[in-house]
Amino acid sequence: MSISIVILAAGKGSRMKSTTPKVLHTISGKSMLSHAIDAGLAISDDITVVLAHQAKRVQEAIEAEYKNINFHMQDAEQFPGTGGAMKGVNTKYEKTLILNGDMPLITQSSLEALTGGDADINMSVIKLDNPDGYGRVLIDDEKVQEIVEQKDCNKTQLETKTVNAGIYCVNTELLNRYIPLLSNENAQKEYYLTDIVKMAVDENRTVTPIYVEEEEFKGVNSKYDLAMAEVIMQNRIKKELMAQGVTMRFPDSIYIDCRATFEGESILENGVTILGASKIISSHIKTNSVIEDSIIEDSDVGPMGRVRPLSHLKNTHIGNFVEVKKSTLTGVKAGHLAYIGDATIDEGSNIGAGVITCNYDGKAKHKTTIGKNVFVGSDCQLVAPLTIEDDVIVAAGTTLNKDVTKGSLAITRSALKTIPDFFYKFFGK
Repeated sequence: MSISIVILAAGKGSRMKSTTPKVLHTISGKSMLSHAIDAGLAISDDITVVLAHQAKRVQEAIEAEYKNINFHMQDAEQFPGTGGAMKGVNTKYEKTLILNGDMPLITQSSLEALTGGDADINMSVIKLDNPDGYGRVLIDDEKVQEIVEQKDCNKTQLETKTVNAGIYCVNTELLNRYIPLLSNENAQKEYYLTDIVKMAVDENRTVTPIYVEEEEFKGVNSKYDLAMAEVIMQNRIKKELMAQGVTMRFPDSIYIDCRATFEGESILENGVTILGASKIISSHIKTNSVIEDSIIEDSDVGPMGRVRPLSHLKNTHIGNFVEVKKSTLTGVKAGHLAYIGDATIDEGSNIGAGVITCNYDGKAKHKTTIGKNVFVGSDCQLVAPLTIEDDVIVAAGTTLNKDVTKGSLAITRSALKTIPDFFYKFFGK
């Protein structure tokens, strides 16, 4: 790797109307900045993130996810703007690729295209049918000649449909010489990174336009932009998974976290949500079910099932309105209306309707262990900590707060009492 990468992530993002830093808003399970870092790490081991607004919060979030990321604090008061962000940044390789932290849709292939060739500067450009509002990039003989802001364009320049996409790959030696020369003598009193293009052209340096797709280089500046980027990211994720053999019913209704992985041939019905680093192996996830940070292996869940984090289901059937949390189920059937939390249940066991593992005593969580071939009848409360050994029947309506040995029947019921003709006495009939 001979490319250094700088990711600009210092902006306030005021149009997001949020107390969360703009670059930490998530798309398909990861922050926008994380998506940019992921793309960068595919081609470089020298990545610097430039911070200013809520710098500590952003840095802590990134350090919790990555190692060996460099950080640079922009002096935004004295040196505002994209050029100001680069003041004092040191990179170690001969080329420096400058990205924006609010471009989460960028891909490895596009970054590789921007870093190729021998030009002094490779500059990303987009051709738009309607370039209104964008600075125009004037190109002659396949070389960039000038960037002109729309308000400064003459009539001919306004007809130019090529605009600046905001990503640059620059000869590092040249970049280090140009950045200290930037001036803030403009209407905004900011230091603009785009000015290095003019400096390079004035010195007869080569500035090559690299044509890129608008979709990948979309900046996310508002909640609407965030939603549109989410749609694009989801379509990418689902298209790739379907190419791998995952069947999806009404894919537009399905949400899949970018960290989720699939193996074998699985089916996702409409309304399914897969969150976190879940792993789905040859399983059937039925309508409106939610899987979060769990492993589902050779199993079916739902419809309307919920599997919460740190669960592992293998050869198991989880039916409608069953919730599983931090539990390992192997060869289990839980057909409907049950809560299974902090439990381990072995093969051949059946969990009836209305069964609850009472895992929380108000202070701490406790574990329930259920062996093989256990039949738990409907409407039972299993008060943890609790162990039920193999080949046990727990009768319907039982509240169980003591361990049960192998082969036993566990039953807690008061004697049935009936009062003849009570109905007629009560209603006066």
